[in-house]
Formats: sequence, C-alpha cells, structure tokens
Amino acid sequence: MSKKIRSAVTVSLVPEAKGGPFVFWDDLPSAIEEAAQLGFDGLEVFAPGPDAFPAPTLGELLKSRGLALAAVGTGAGWVKHRLLLTDPDAGQRRRAIDFVREMIEFGAAAGAIAGAPAPAIIGSMQGRWSGDTSKDGALGWLREALDELGGHAASHGSILLIEPLNRFETNLLNTLADGSALLRSLSTENVKLLADLFHMNIEEIDPASALVAAGDDIGHLHFVDSNRRPAGCGHIDYVPIAAALSKLNYRGFASAEALPWPNSKTAAERTIEVFRRVFGSSG
Repeated sequence: MSKKIRSAVTVSLVPEAKGGPFVFWDDLPSAIEEAAQLGFDGLEVFAPGPDAFPAPTLGELLKSRGLALAAVGTGAGWVKHRLLLTDPDAGQRRRAIDFVREMIEFGAAAGAIAGAPAPAIIGSMQGRWSGDTSKDGALGWLREALDELGGHAASHGSILLIEPLNRFETNLLNTLADGSALLRSLSTENVKLLADLFHMNIEEIDPASALVAAGDDIGHLHFVDSNRRPAGCGHIDYVPIAAALSKLNYRGFASAEALPWPNSKTAAERTIEVFRRVFGSSG
C-alpha cells in the first residue's frame, strides 16, 4: 500500500459532458501517456458506459505505463442516459442501479489488472427531491440503492463512493456531514465519501474541520480549486487541507477533477506541481 497520498488526473470520454470539469478529453491513450509522463500515480476515468471499451484494454493500457485506475465515474448515467437513483419511477431507478452495477464491475475488472479494483463514484446520479417526492422519500430510495450497490462493490473487491455536491447540483447531500449521516443509516459498510474541494468550498464552513469530522468516512478526494480550475488557480488554502488529511492518515487518491484551464496540458502540469508542493512526492 502507498505510504502517501497518491496523485490522479481525470479523463472524460463522454461527449454529453463537454464543458465539464475534466482535465483530459476524448483520447484515452493520449491521456494515459501524458499522465504517465507527468508522474501521476493514477487516472480517473469517466466513460459513456461499461461497454465503451473492454475493461481488460483499459487495465492493460494503464499497467503498461505504471498507472493505477483511481476510480470510474457514473455521471454518464445521468448526462447521457438520464438515469437517477432517486427517480420517482421504480423502473427507472432499477435501470439506474443496474447501470451503476455494471460500472462497478467495469472499474473492478480494469483496476485489478492495473493494480487494484477501482471504486465507482456516484455524484450526479444521486438526483434531487422535488414536487411530489419528499426529501425523506428520495433519501430512502438512495439508501436502498447504496445498500445494494455497496454490497455489489464488496463482492468485486472494491468500494462505492458517494459524493456530496453543492446546492446548485443537488438538494440531497451537500456537506460531508450529510454524507456521513447517510452512511450511518446504511446496512453496508462498503460505501465511503468522495470529498470534492470545489463543492466543499461552497458548502462547508471550514473544509479542513469537515474532513477531520468525517474521518474514516473519506474514501477519495477531488483535488481542485475554488473556481473549479486546477489547484493553485483559485483561492483555496491547501495547508490546512493537507494537515487534516495527515491527521486522518488518509492514503487514497487526490484526483484532479478540474476544468482544462487554460488547456489540458497546462492544467495537468499545474496540478502535479501543486500536488507535490502540498503533499510531497507520492509513492
């Protein structure tokens, strides 16, 4: 196991997500090559679905360049397929769960080849409550989904990640405390939180204190700045963030889910530069 926090960078292969906060776009082999040349430890992949390309292909490509699969996103379930785990329609909820199940299998299989089964991330697929659906009702559906999906991830040797988002993207889970409260209500212990510094900058009173309070619930970190540009291009102070993660003995990834500003190459270079300054060399 790594003795330090590991660096990762994102690549999106989802056309419907254009304009979103991903450093690399469209060309998976090129993203892998650039990430390896810059010295990242892993790649976080956002694919259109589990059948976009064979899991062994992704795993072998990463392995050949010494990269881990940090995580796989499920956002295409919403932006491409319009699936939500809290959809009022039971059939749609089932389809959403099945999509995530397949992404869990994809990430676990590809990740195992590259070093270790990778977790799947649930962000936008958590949805929101509105109209005839109450918050408690939506959280109930989300709880049922996470219990099933967390168990499915465990059976494949990985974990499931749920990401609190800012108020403009959801009204279900906005803070790490919201996420921890949900985790306490689950029957599975195989779900962890994804702490995204961009969302935390909006919703948390004190991001570093929120990380410490969440403790072992933290399973992944999105390393980004206040304006969703790469780390170092906004106003986040990373010193207390690093101190909080050190206190938690956090050993997961700090993954750059950031806009490709001013372009992908510069964004990746700036990220790894700031990562090394904040966390030291990974390994």
